[in-house]
Amino acid sequence: MRYVDELTDVVRQQLALALGVKDQLAYGLRQRLKAGYTGADFRADLMAGLVVGVVALPLSMALAIASGVPPQHGLYTAIIAGVVAALLGGTQLQVTGPTAAFVVILLPVVKEYGIAGLLVSGMMAGLILIGMGVARLGKLMQFIPHPVTTGFTTGIALVIACLQLGGLLGLNVPSSDGVVEYVEHVWAGRAGVSWPDVVIAAFTLAVLIVWPRLVKRVPAPLVGLVAAALLALVLGELIAGFDVVTIRSKFQTLVDGELVRGIPPLPPLPVLPWEVTEDGSAALPLSFQMIRELLPSAFAIAMLGAIESLMAATVADGMSGTKHDPNAELIGLGVANVLCPFFGGIPATGALARTATNVRAGARSPFASVIHAVFVLACTIALAPLVGYLPMAAMAALLLIVAKNMSEARHFVRLLRAAPRSDVMVLLTCFTLTVLIDMVVAVSVGVMLAALLFMRRMAVLTQVKLDEALHQELDIPKGVRLYEIAGPMFFGAAKSAMEALDTVHSEARVVILSMRGVPVMDATGLVALETMLDRLHRSNRKVILAALQPEVAALLDRAGIKRQPGRLAFAPDVVTAISMAIVHEARTPQATPIAGTNIVPPGH
Repeated sequence: MRYVDELTDVVRQQLALALGVKDQLAYGLRQRLKAGYTGADFRADLMAGLVVGVVALPLSMALAIASGVPPQHGLYTAIIAGVVAALLGGTQLQVTGPTAAFVVILLPVVKEYGIAGLLVSGMMAGLILIGMGVARLGKLMQFIPHPVTTGFTTGIALVIACLQLGGLLGLNVPSSDGVVEYVEHVWAGRAGVSWPDVVIAAFTLAVLIVWPRLVKRVPAPLVGLVAAALLALVLGELIAGFDVVTIRSKFQTLVDGELVRGIPPLPPLPVLPWEVTEDGSAALPLSFQMIRELLPSAFAIAMLGAIESLMAATVADGMSGTKHDPNAELIGLGVANVLCPFFGGIPATGALARTATNVRAGARSPFASVIHAVFVLACTIALAPLVGYLPMAAMAALLLIVAKNMSEARHFVRLLRAAPRSDVMVLLTCFTLTVLIDMVVAVSVGVMLAALLFMRRMAVLTQVKLDEALHQELDIPKGVRLYEIAGPMFFGAAKSAMEALDTVHSEARVVILSMRGVPVMDATGLVALETMLDRLHRSNRKVILAALQPEVAALLDRAGIKRQPGRLAFAPDVVTAISMAIVHEARTPQATPIAGTNIVPPGH
């Protein structure tokens, strides 16, 4: 293991030097090696890696098919990303590979630009992720509201489930612009339902549901898909006309001029992403125009990849007691996504189910993910002819179970019942837009709605009020008024809060503003405060700003709001401010009422 550690350290140092992230790259691996790595740890990683590899093998193929590309590209993703992200990322036990969340983003890209466009989008997304990690934006992902993530996650699950109808029923459904159009195509072709495919799908679903309740050590996907393939072969021999669609019959690849059915028995080989084609079509020309067109999809892939990966990392920490570095994880994930397309791999992110399996299987370091990738590589080369016999209906059934587990339907319903009405609105908006329009639109609109609702709540919390209790307790003179500003003064709340000072009592000659409850102030809050100070100065009232927080005091200093004798003063606390106001009142001659009235001009 010493040589492996040395080689890994050399690679990490070179990449860290190139990216300028010496303290971030390979955080998870460094933390594990600092704690020590023994032969027992390797044996635990070996067993865990094999278990996860068994789970990842069928899932990687199924998710690639669901994304609109041949199954081998999912295997290549698991191999490359499984190694790179594990060794360079910020977690110790996370497994990275293709995930179901990406399906709704990748399908439209494949339809419009082909597999080359998909690979280029993934590479661009990797660069965005690296930039996010270098800029230390990892912790910002936690500010995406829970109703937004739950809404689009449940929506994605429903979309994935609907997109399996063709495979479950044995229908050759044409490409569609959305899930509604896809369902319409399925309904229109209902007369062509293949009962052998339906039988295999139903059998696979039954095994995937029942097996985990009986046996937990052997992964249900392995048992279900192998049993489905065997059942299809046996029934095909016994029953005339029992013929199902398989990976072998649906996919074919040209290798050195020879047509290979199913999965080619080859490791991931270096390619130029923009030149990859599967149907003999022309390669996608790499140009600024193409990059500009693919940028929105790349950004969506990067954002969703960051959210999914950091969510899985948090779950892994909770299960294992480890701690991850979100910025290092984004960098490792970004490097993996940059490299994957050059080996035919599609976009990857942290896989929650595979990560949880890895932890439960006893993994102790990132080497477990590396071993899982090596296992998938070995199976890709050695078992390719056998993998071709897997029925497409069985793969669709597996994805249906993945969608069910991903949806968290009970949690979705619980939020509908218990969450505030505004959060329910955000939840349903994200869910509906994901299903009917697009996930990118759903997340954008959801985050915007959540931000607007948050600003409304903060605007309600931020207020300026006259402190009547303290007036009576300290026997403050009538010419002094003490107001307390409570809450952050930002663009959503500053103006409405400052409006309370429009009705300052006519007898007030000194106005004290207690700002101990103002943690932050933005440019809009600063302008609102300046406007209020100017208005009070024009009415000949002195203002004392008391108990300023350090950040707010620094902002006022930079803005040039400084002490002005007779007009503006600063006090460290409210009691000092009151003493200053009393002294000011004592030094100021009392004015007499204007003839014929009871009005006393302020400031005299």
